[in-house]
Amino acid sequence: MQINRTQLFRASCLALLVTGLSFGIRAGILNKLGVDFGLDKTQLAAITATAFWGFPLAIVIGGMVVDIIGMKKLLVLAFLFHLVGIVLTIFASGYWTLFLSTLLVGIANGTVEAACNPLVAGLYTDNKTTKLNHFHLWFPSGIVIGTVVVVILNKIGLSWQVQVATMLIPTIIYGYLFSKLDFPVTERVSSGVSYGGMFRAVLSPLFLFMFICMFGTAITELFTGQWIDVLLKNVSDNALLLLTLETGVMIVGRAFAKPVLKKITPQALLVISAVLAALGIFMFTVVTGPMLYLAAIIFGMGVCFFWPTMLGFVNTNLPQTGALGLNLMGGAGMFAVSIFTLFMGGFYDRIVKEAGNDLTAGKEVLQATLVIPVILVVAFIGLTIYMRGRSKRMTAAVQV
Repeated sequence: MQINRTQLFRASCLALLVTGLSFGIRAGILNKLGVDFGLDKTQLAAITATAFWGFPLAIVIGGMVVDIIGMKKLLVLAFLFHLVGIVLTIFASGYWTLFLSTLLVGIANGTVEAACNPLVAGLYTDNKTTKLNHFHLWFPSGIVIGTVVVVILNKIGLSWQVQVATMLIPTIIYGYLFSKLDFPVTERVSSGVSYGGMFRAVLSPLFLFMFICMFGTAITELFTGQWIDVLLKNVSDNALLLLTLETGVMIVGRAFAKPVLKKITPQALLVISAVLAALGIFMFTVVTGPMLYLAAIIFGMGVCFFWPTMLGFVNTNLPQTGALGLNLMGGAGMFAVSIFTLFMGGFYDRIVKEAGNDLTAGKEVLQATLVIPVILVVAFIGLTIYMRGRSKRMTAAVQV
């Protein structure tokens, strides 16, 4: 067996690009779907949330079986789910077909991460957080490309079905690439940590703390991004461009994760990220015009490192949690986004019903969301203090 680390990493990035494309294109066509199929915001929220609970369903199950069936078989499943989900979306005829197709795409997205997160961590054991940041820059890259596809194809008059169909190209390519490559075993298997030991490790207090914090980091990043066109449509004619700008900042930030992480610890980086994310959301609620672009840049800087740094922190400091730990973290984040999206869709419709219009609904939803990164600031300051003390205790133990 010959393991080609570079080719496996590139194919993983392409698979994650499809995940980002699905997010960006769905964000761009969400209002159009509502018009074409006569769907209210509650129904749109249910469809959107389906992708976010399909993801944790797949990533948690995948995290439990990846050591047994191998990463290659999981990625074959991801390819099939992507293919069927995209085709079904193209030929959707109403709420339920959109619901099912979005669910399948969400399952595909979760299966990609269930296999690729432990794959990348295992391929780069000496540089996990940096390489996970490099890997995860392809998610915002997909969002940027997806939103650009929507804008360009809208301008030349091509339908949302054609926009969705563009995802088939990278899907087929990554499916082909993975079919030709050999895969290593997971790091947990290669290091000899038992299956039971992995399960015990995910019950440690530090893991449970990070697991809960993942709820907040994922909601802050993904709910705000997915719904930005809906939430800011009354204050900007270019709400989708704000998403493109925000995710562009994320791409640049993750690309330069290595020098950043040489200057600052992951936990301190999470504190700064939460502060900037909170500031960005606050600005979305109070500014208009060109200042919205500054808000998008600040928000992008805030959420840039959230997802990969959370995963890298856990896998570096709690390596016994293995693939299960990585995938429980991802599943927790996406599940939280799905529940929050459903709640906020109903909240949005109630505001509109009470006010008789939707002029303030987006602002009120954003104000409610702002509470989450504010709480994260406090949580990550606590984490930084704890890790500093832990480091001192470990140093003292070694000296003794």
